[in-house]
Amino acid sequence: MNGSLLSLSALKAQAKQLRAALEKRGEPISHSQTLELIAHQHGYRDWNTLYAAVGNRPPVLYLRPGDRVQGKYLGQRFHAEVLGVQSSSAACRVRLTLQFDEAVDVVSFDSFSSYRHRVTCTVNADGMTSERTSDGEPHMVLTGL
Repeated sequence: MNGSLLSLSALKAQAKQLRAALEKRGEPISHSQTLELIAHQHGYRDWNTLYAAVGNRPPVLYLRPGDRVQGKYLGQRFHAEVLGVQSSSAACRVRLTLQFDEAVDVVSFDSFSSYRHRVTCTVNADGMTSERTSDGEPHMVLTGL
C-alpha cells in the first residue's frame, strides 16, 4: 500500500496489537519496548524520533486509484482495489470507492445474505469510518496503512 506516516493514534494502535500478539505467543514485553519496535519497523532510530517526525501535523491518507487495500467491512475481511479517491483536506477525510476481490456479505443473519462487490465510504486519516455498527465497530477499517 502506498502511504505516508500514520497518525500517532494509528501507530499506538499498531503497538497495542503487536504487544497483544506477542503476549498471546508467550512473549510478553513492555509498552515502551513495543513502541520502540514500531519505530524500528517504520525506519526510525527510536520512538522519540518517530514521534517527532509525526508531530502535530494533520494526518493525511494518501491513496490513488489502482492502489491495493485490505481491512474489514462490516466485520468481514477483504482485499480490494481503489477505484476512486476524493479528498477533503479540511476535514482530513477521504471518500473512497473500493472494488472487493471477493464479494462481502453485508448481512449478519444466518437465513439471509446480501453481497457487495463495490462500496463507497468516507474514512478518516486512520482509515476508519465514523459510522459504526450496533456493536460499536466502524463500518470500514483499512489495515496496514
